[in-house]
Amino acid sequence: MAAVAYQFDEETALVQRDDTHWQTNLTSNWNIGDNPNGGYLLAPLAKAMASVSGHPDPLSITTHYLRPGTADAPAEIEAEMIRTGRTIGTVRGRLVQGGKSRIESIAAFTDLSSTESVVDIDTPVAPIPNPDDCVSRTELEQGVILPIMNRLDVRIHPDHAVAVASREAAITGWIRFGDGRPVDAHALPLFADAFPPPLFSKVGYIGWVPTIELTVHVRRRPVEGWIRGHFRTSDATGNRTIEDGWLWDESGALVAVARQVGLVLSTQPNAPR
Repeated sequence: MAAVAYQFDEETALVQRDDTHWQTNLTSNWNIGDNPNGGYLLAPLAKAMASVSGHPDPLSITTHYLRPGTADAPAEIEAEMIRTGRTIGTVRGRLVQGGKSRIESIAAFTDLSSTESVVDIDTPVAPIPNPDDCVSRTELEQGVILPIMNRLDVRIHPDHAVAVASREAAITGWIRFGDGRPVDAHALPLFADAFPPPLFSKVGYIGWVPTIELTVHVRRRPVEGWIRGHFRTSDATGNRTIEDGWLWDESGALVAVARQVGLVLSTQPNAPR
């Protein structure tokens, strides 16, 4: 039987030029407003970095977003090994469009299939109703168009689905691929950047919040099914916000932890997109 062609894999596909260079074509299907989502922009770069790391799974990825990506346009990717070891491979990479670096990353890769445990401390799973009792992200009035919601199925806790309804800046919800693609470790950095900004539930319309830096730590491979996410902002000043996030799989296991720094461009409902 032919392999199923999933949208995420097709739209992050790479063409290798040599040992350290690849090309990809970014699509507008993963846009937030007029720009590619940061997690989607990272995905083809992370795929290239993994291929040179000598290990199958991302462990830690830190990415700096230097400029917005351009959708429906080609991108060049560079990835080079920094250090390789028996259990960890560390790689540096960047994605370039129009001769300018858009994002630059340093990542460590490993094999998360190991069951050996020296210590095990988990963050308790965030309580949330079942996905069918939550609100689709497409129903939230966020002040920005969301082509990415044609690719992802995101459901938001009813308590966090109405602007300015919460006393805390927090978002809890469920996420999966819209076309049924099974979740894996490589999907987690994308999922960590695909929920509404937590500020939505406290201050309302904030539109696009561009990422300045995103770090994702992947703890284990997720089991198949929905991923549960909880994100909160407890540190914001001026036009800068720091967001912490946690992702759990359907078994209740914590699969990834994330932190990102973003810019709040506007809190006005009619702000330019």
